[in-house]
Amino acid sequence: YTDKHKDCSGVTLHLTHQKQPLIAGMYLMMSVNTVIPPGKKVVDADIACHYKRSPMHLFAYRVHTHRLGKVVSGYRVRNGQWTLIGRQSPQLPQAFYPVKYPVDISYDDILAARCVFSGEGRATETHIGGTANDEMCNFYIMYYMEAKHAVSYMTCTQNANPEMFRNIPQEANIPIPVKSDVLKMMHGHHEETKDSDASSLLQQDKKEEILDHGDFYSLLSKLLGEREDVVHVHKHNPTEKTESDLVAEIANVVRKKDLAREKTNHDERDNTILVRDRIQKFHRLESTLRLPESRHFSLQQSKHGEGSWEKKHKGDFHIAEAVEWPGLHLKLGQVSGLALDPENNLVVFHRGDHVWDENSFDSKFVYQQRGLGPIEQNTIIVLNPSNAKLLHSTGKSLFYLPHGLTVDKNGNYWVTDVALHQVFKLGANDKEPLLILGVALQPGSDKNHFCQPTDVAVDPITGSIYVSDGYCNSRIIQFSPNGLYVMQWGEETSLGRSRPGQFRIPHSLALIPDLSQLCVADRENGRIQCFRLETGEFTREIKHKAFGRELFAVSYVPGGLLFAVNGMPYPGEAESVQGFVMNFSTGEIIDTFIPLRKSFEMPHDIAASEDRTVFVGDVHAKTVWKFTSAEKMEHRSVKKAGIEVQETKESETIVEATLKNKPESTDSLKNMDKQHLVQQTSTTGVSFVLITTLLIIPVVVLLAIIVFIRWRKTTVYGADGEHKPDSSSRRILGRLRGKGGGGINLGNFFANHKGYSRKGFDRLSTEGSDQEKDEDDGTDSEEECSASPLPPAPSSS
Repeated sequence: YTDKHKDCSGVTLHLTHQKQPLIAGMYLMMSVNTVIPPGKKVVDADIACHYKRSPMHLFAYRVHTHRLGKVVSGYRVRNGQWTLIGRQSPQLPQAFYPVKYPVDISYDDILAARCVFSGEGRATETHIGGTANDEMCNFYIMYYMEAKHAVSYMTCTQNANPEMFRNIPQEANIPIPVKSDVLKMMHGHHEETKDSDASSLLQQDKKEEILDHGDFYSLLSKLLGEREDVVHVHKHNPTEKTESDLVAEIANVVRKKDLAREKTNHDERDNTILVRDRIQKFHRLESTLRLPESRHFSLQQSKHGEGSWEKKHKGDFHIAEAVEWPGLHLKLGQVSGLALDPENNLVVFHRGDHVWDENSFDSKFVYQQRGLGPIEQNTIIVLNPSNAKLLHSTGKSLFYLPHGLTVDKNGNYWVTDVALHQVFKLGANDKEPLLILGVALQPGSDKNHFCQPTDVAVDPITGSIYVSDGYCNSRIIQFSPNGLYVMQWGEETSLGRSRPGQFRIPHSLALIPDLSQLCVADRENGRIQCFRLETGEFTREIKHKAFGRELFAVSYVPGGLLFAVNGMPYPGEAESVQGFVMNFSTGEIIDTFIPLRKSFEMPHDIAASEDRTVFVGDVHAKTVWKFTSAEKMEHRSVKKAGIEVQETKESETIVEATLKNKPESTDSLKNMDKQHLVQQTSTTGVSFVLITTLLIIPVVVLLAIIVFIRWRKTTVYGADGEHKPDSSSRRILGRLRGKGGGGINLGNFFANHKGYSRKGFDRLSTEGSDQEKDEDDGTDSEEECSASPLPPAPSSS
């Protein structure tokens, strides 16, 4: 240190640009309506809420009451079993104590707490309130959770299930004795005397209406940052109605400040949402202190209109499970395919009572269970994406083992059947297929046969059909809109490194019409490969270690986002099964997501909409999950440690790069690079025209003035003026120079004729003058494919 002093604080501060994997937070359990009758020996205040979020791990707790509290205990209740989080006397020093044994909280666990009070020594009822002679019942829990799912503050203020407290462990009812000297130290001159005469208490309270700084009201004040909005102190001996009004008022303040809208239910999830945004400043303060350019979207002009997401903003986007979605309770068979129709309804392709197992095919890929007949249930069902209500169903008695599904711009269903080795086009209301490709039950690898085809994609502009074929072929086949073979590309993966254009089960297709590309989930190679639609030419690979060995499905959203799901890790491998959100322009992972309810078993297909609602179908769990983009922090000013900083608003609506429409002709597609250069040149041309125009304007104004003067002269002198050009010209020039008493002054001229001030021209606004876009091309960087040993035989799905 420059001043020769040594740091003895005991605190070491580490700074890093790396986002931390875990975030700590606080969960507050608080009673808001407890009333303690005067003289009553034992009064219980119980709080309990269902936990409806990502797993959290508890590491510390704190209890808090005022003078009447005897013991506070907190528990996790799971399947009827009570596990102690912490138990302490609130009369001991107010501090966070470590959880003795680590406790984890999972989705749908119950958090429960009990405060035990005694009303002895009081002459009046005691209510929950903010002064030392009121009471409080608080149980604070400190926790950590994964940063991408983290919420920094949660509350529970109700008792969701009073009946369950009949089974609370007996220890919760046993007061913890505290020595009298500790009580005096804790309460000081506020300690009540044995003489509890109401009048003396009245006078004492009138002198000191003291806010207990450990209470929730004080906490709210600090969090809201605007003390005048919270009533900290209320009058002595308030009525029960006044007390309840106080609690309601504070709750209302929180609602208005943090959501700007009213809430009617008060469950734990709502309370979390109410205060989440404001509390996030605790762990996001660091982000507000970064350089401004690191906190704002900086969209570059994308190559060929690609949507571009800046690398540094990948953490600003998060997908989380929509826990209210009832789709997990649908009675489905193996869910193999998902798609969204033109109305954005969810279309599900499932296998009913048929199952793909080791007995389904022989060594030559011939289906062995034809005797079962086709699936008797409707295999295609259409659901309302908001509430999973059934809207329509079809596909009965048509399929043996459904696999892939897509919906074209006209609402037709395109599906594959791996048992029939065929591709079908179905109208939404048609009983029979409109088009069939392939030969039923006959695997093959020529132009007329498929071998377990996996997926279909249909170009919305040209109507061309692309089929990924499949489990026993390694190719992509293109057909004309009426089903005529056009071309194919792809080959089996060679030993060692997987080369571009080689496949080991091309499992899922994502069409990118904006860029005239087709991306393939190359399942057993654990990567995404993209190709040009017209030629089948390889353009890029997207591969990440987090994918693991298998990548099952991929979906594209206009604006530049790719969504994907991987497979379960092989024994001994660490990569978990999860969903991915990627920047298509860079190939970089923006976010990952997993379900809160149940777990992914074999997520088989994924469908995403432009509002970043994502559906995942699981072939083993026989279910459909829904995920939505999480709500982001509002823009606000935060004053912390004397420094005023601005937090950036990161709303659910993320800025997207504008995409060019796909050129209609092949020639124009081939000339896209030339068009890009022309566009750059045109920008320079615009600048040249602008400068030229600005130079011409004064000349035009001057000519206009000359014409005006000549018109005035003609009016005064009549026709004679036309016969004196030389003298007139001299007079005009003289006047423009301001010579002579009758000369024209431009300021006077505009002031007289246009109403402008003679003090000078208004200053031109320069806003909007820096509107030029960066024309640099976006990069197409992606991870290189790494060589890996051949995995075991792929699982059937």
